[in-house]
Amino acid sequence: MFVVRNVVPADVEQLLELAETVHSSNLPPDPQAMADRIDHSLACFQGRDVEDAAVYMFVLEDTDTGRVAGTSSLVTGKGTPDRPRLFLRVRKREHYSRDLQAGQVQMTLQLGQDCSGPTEMGGLVLGEEWRGGPHRLGSLLSKMRFAFIGVHPDRFSPRLIGEIMGSLTQDGRTMLWDHLGRRFINLSYLEADAFSRTSKEFILSLFPKDEIYVSLLPPEARRLIGRVAPEAVPAMRMLEHQGFQRCDEVDPFDGGPHIEADRDQVPLVRDTEIRTLCAMGSGTTELHECLLGNLESDGFRGVRANVELRGDDEVALPDDTVAALRVSKSGRVSVTRVGRSGS
Repeated sequence: MFVVRNVVPADVEQLLELAETVHSSNLPPDPQAMADRIDHSLACFQGRDVEDAAVYMFVLEDTDTGRVAGTSSLVTGKGTPDRPRLFLRVRKREHYSRDLQAGQVQMTLQLGQDCSGPTEMGGLVLGEEWRGGPHRLGSLLSKMRFAFIGVHPDRFSPRLIGEIMGSLTQDGRTMLWDHLGRRFINLSYLEADAFSRTSKEFILSLFPKDEIYVSLLPPEARRLIGRVAPEAVPAMRMLEHQGFQRCDEVDPFDGGPHIEADRDQVPLVRDTEIRTLCAMGSGTTELHECLLGNLESDGFRGVRANVELRGDDEVALPDDTVAALRVSKSGRVSVTRVGRSGS
């Protein structure tokens, strides 16, 4: 069985292995940085006060082997006055010549910053051997975050965002940065992106404040504005299915699109409810595919299972699901319906 749970210090080695397979600021490849992020996340799950923005880091565990198959995260306060969230605003400008009786529409980019503190749906990484197949593990890892938000909405901003990875070359470069960002900041894409994890000042100080006309860039750079990396397409599609839409922002480093949604309008958040466990029936009751979460822990454990929904406030779970959740047989769990499995 696969369980989505809060990260723990023992996960550090397996997470470092995952970090080597993808470029993500939410999954640092450095051992100390990873250990610090795990400790910070655990404090957030346990409700302890933390100095920086809260980070809830989930892992997907194969309980038969104990292996970590993937990870995802929620990052609150993604953009504050001390540490703004930076992006490139994409605009269209219309120009018209009366004498020529002709005009053009030009695209521009302009550095922007957001200090409003939205919550980011980030860090979704699934190990290559677990991708595809009937278990839909990427979907489970993504959707369980919304169930957690549904239980604890006050911990998260009313505005949810996703910063989708842009397209990179095999050697970890992007023509957009090479032809735009590097003209003003003499760092490689990987160097600049890594440095931005601890500082935004260098971007604000060195990058132009004015609009930049995209037509001045070569075609290979222009094509990357708003393009999604192939490996990030499934994650983006899952978020779009929950109501996320593109906004007029792209990443200043790789050009990947930013998307956003209203927290309370996301179906999986809106439809999450709390129910009490009861005994399973005779087997003739209609079953529903649901995401289930343990409410008795100061961390988090969640699974996907076919369950019986009784009345307005009860749910019947198979014994192996109860055991995987580590919840008492008369306990309370979060229930988020994702489908109907039949009778």
